Amino acid sequence: MAEWIQIAIRSISIIAGLFIVTKLLGKKQLSKLSFFEYIVGITVGDIAGTLSMDIELNIVNGLTSILIWVLTPIIIAQISLRSKGFRDFVEGNSTVFIQGGRVLEKNLKREKYTTDELLEQLRKKDVFRLADVEFATLEANGDISVLLKTEKQPVTVEQLFTKYTREKEPQTVIMDGVILDEPLQKSGYTRQWLKTKIEQKGYEISEVFLAQIDSKGELFLDLYDDRLPLPPVTDRQLLLAALKKCEAELDWLALQFKGERSFVFEKQARKVKKLIERLHPFLSQPE
Repeated sequence: MAEWIQIAIRSISIIAGLFIVTKLLGKKQLSKLSFFEYIVGITVGDIAGTLSMDIELNIVNGLTSILIWVLTPIIIAQISLRSKGFRDFVEGNSTVFIQGGRVLEKNLKREKYTTDELLEQLRKKDVFRLADVEFATLEANGDISVLLKTEKQPVTVEQLFTKYTREKEPQTVIMDGVILDEPLQKSGYTRQWLKTKIEQKGYEISEVFLAQIDSKGELFLDLYDDRLPLPPVTDRQLLLAALKKCEAELDWLALQFKGERSFVFEKQARKVKKLIERLHPFLSQPE
């Protein structure tokens, strides 16, 4: 067989094999590569290129080498999916750079980040004033995530008709079905509170894949079984929410005016509040 035909067959076979390998590695590899994944990609590409051009090399040995290099990140990824401790060891954790509007200099030094680099990364997120930042963290992939202070965020309808509260970063209290005690304590809640809130939603902790608590104390759940329906919103709950919204709007109007008109809105807000307190035991019960 002519040498060029052998090279063509080898090249086509290796291209097909690399396409299958890329599918096995998944879409994650197409976005951000870790240091280890970067090394694997270069090495596999180098082996494949050499193997396709040099017909004197044993193709079986070459394919064995490629298979080992490819299986290693796949095995590591599977173990990482099942063990958070192993995932933290391999991929690392995020590092908080700004918390409560204050720069944490020790964390900057630990990650070998200069102030200029921090400001540069903030500018890439369209943040030009450090004073506008409530929370910022360096993710494991090297990106910086930024949470602006409440007064610097785009306004929403909810914010227009509710009392001002300072925004804080949400805390992940359950990850991969495991309760994380440190974020739970930062949120000011206990395991018993978390268990009770989950049971009120009609689930067990064993069914929860991920849970977060925001600055308002609202609990978000993501379940292992995506087919399980979330608790439906009842007419009673909608009525309770409407009454609370009405109270908030009256409070807001009372702040916008002075004198007699402010007193009228404040008086009506108190009436609605008393009505909510009387009806809450009934409206909060499932139908």
